[in-house]
Order: sequence, then structure tokens, then C-alpha cells
Amino acid sequence: MNGAITFPSSALSSADVGLHYDQLDRFYREIWGEHVHHGLWRTGNETVEQATRALVDVVLARAQLAPGMSVVDIGCGYGATARILAKERQVRVTGYTVSAAQFWYAEGQAQAEAKARAEAPEDEREEEAKAEVPCIIHGDWLDNKLPSGSQDVVLAIESMEHFANKAAMFREVARVLKPNGRMVVCAWTAAAEPTEWQRENLLKPICREGRLAGLDREERYVELMTRAGLSVTARDDVSKRVARTWPVCVGRLLKGLVTDPRYARFLLDRRNENRSFALSLPRLWLAYRTGAMRYVIYCACRPPVE
Repeated sequence: MNGAITFPSSALSSADVGLHYDQLDRFYREIWGEHVHHGLWRTGNETVEQATRALVDVVLARAQLAPGMSVVDIGCGYGATARILAKERQVRVTGYTVSAAQFWYAEGQAQAEAKARAEAPEDEREEEAKAEVPCIIHGDWLDNKLPSGSQDVVLAIESMEHFANKAAMFREVARVLKPNGRMVVCAWTAAAEPTEWQRENLLKPICREGRLAGLDREERYVELMTRAGLSVTARDDVSKRVARTWPVCVGRLLKGLVTDPRYARFLLDRRNENRSFALSLPRLWLAYRTGAMRYVIYCACRPPVE
């Protein structure tokens, strides 16, 4: 088995990805939530909100954050994780999104929280003053213009699947990280040996409908990180813990179709070129159930300068 990208699409641009999220803005927030990523169930009794936060907490623990650090959130979505980082860990966060809808929402939420802190009662203001305000940028990570060696931590939670040039994405991570700086990546990953049926009926359509440039195998991600100059320190398959995300999303979609006429109008309107993403929800559910798709959390660091 070679390490090539499983289903590459070199024609996919950041504008294509941005349009996808802009057109599906309300559906992402209503069906998937502000974080726009999987939940992580440990006991099976957690609520969706608790499971979503659990994944964030795992990422934060592996990032080993300390107050005052500089952190990048690649593909920050609606900024929910960035706001947690800034408020609870008192780190300086720069988030990148190619979606205009996500940018305006994230920027608005960040400014609203900053205003609320400024207007907090005096006895609460000292603690609130420690919180940072995330800097949200509407732009492509590959054109980030950050100084080399300026960041302590880089996070990418379910965003690098959109990059047609993943090698360049990781090279930029290695460039902006300080020596001993850390990277944590949560990645949608293809099975090592998907069947032909899984390729044609699950993985390829998921990439097409979700505007993913490609799903790589686990070893390919490690190879790309290593070539970029990063040292991979951990990789954990948590597929079974996150798989419950998709039946939840399918249930919310079906509820929306029954109770909200706007869902059906959007999905039946041929002018909405991203409406086919609704088909990806059951495909993703089945991809996890059959093992065609996996979810891996990678940790890596930039080695110290000798």
C-alpha cells in the first residue's frame, strides 16, 4: 500500500470551500453546532454538548497551554474553540476561516464577549480582565503572513481535509512554530484498505459533497508532517468515541425537514450547489459503522534548534 492521497482534488480552491460553508451556514449551526466538529463520548451517557466540549478538552490537554501563549486555530469555524482558549486559558488566539459567514459570526461573538466582560460587575472584572479576545481572520492559512517562529501552538480540528496541498499546510505550521512548539490535529482519515464499494459509495461522495480535497491514510499524514520538519509524538484513533456524532446529525436533519419548511426549500432548490451535503450525513454515519473512515488525533512538535 502506497502513501498517496486517497481521493485528491487539486482543482478545489479555498473559495470553493468558503462558498460551501457560506451556503450551508444555518444548517451547520443548527445541525452540527457552533464548534462544527465531532463530539467525543467516553461513557455514552454524555449530552451532545458535553461530548463536543470533551473533544475540545482533549485537544487543549494535548496542546499543553499556558497563559500568554500564542496559538493558531486553522479552520476556526464559528470561533467557539478560539473563544474557549482565549477566555479559559488566557492565550492569544489567531483563528483562520475561509468562510465569510463564519468570520462575521465569530467576530461578532468575540466582540460581544469582550463587551460583556467590560460591563461586568467590578468584583468580577479583575478575573475577566485576564481573558483574551480572539483575533479572527477571514483568509487562507497558506497565506497567513505570520512571522516565522512566532507561535507556541497550532491547532487544526477537522480542517486540513479541505487542503489540496497538505504538504504546504504542514510546512507553514512548521515555519510559524517556535522551537519546541506543538501542533494538535484532529483528522478525518481513510481506512488503510477501503473496499471498492466503500471508495465509490462512501469516501468519494463524502469528499465531493463536503468539498474535501481528499482523505488520507494515517501513515500518509505522518509522512507529510515528518517531511515538513515536525516530529510526530502521538497518534490516537478515537473513531469509536466520535462516531455517535453522525446519527445525531441525521436525526437533527430529519427533524428539520419535518418541522421547518426552509430545509426542504433549500434542498430542492437547484441553485444551491452545496445542497448535496445532506446526503453526506448518512454516508458519514455508514462510513464509521463499516470502518471505511477513521478519526485520528495527532500530536507533533517542532524540534529545538541545535
